[in-house]
Amino acid sequence: MLTLECPYCGVKAEETELQAGGEAHLKRFGPGSSDDEFEGYLFLRKNPKGVHFERWRHAYGCGKWFLAARCTATLEVFGTYSAQTKEPPADLQAKIKAKRPDWEGYK
Repeated sequence: MLTLECPYCGVKAEETELQAGGEAHLKRFGPGSSDDEFEGYLFLRKNPKGVHFERWRHAYGCGKWFLAARCTATLEVFGTYSAQTKEPPADLQAKIKAKRPDWEGYK
């Protein structure tokens, strides 16, 4: 079972207490964008086997959204961090790179 630690309240919650919110760090397109940009925002998502950054909500706890880095193949969780972060923290990226030397990095 997937267990994530909420960075706000510090509770280690099982996935049944959480709500998945999809891929993290998406560039949002709205009014004034091209049809291709808007289509990409709505429908095109990465689906990697390996390291992935996701949005989660602590639904049965503090209710706040946060971001998590995990491996989609093994469910290994590398860490969680604030949803207001524009990209994964440098220390988290270094931790992932240390465990997965072949990881190409964020982006």
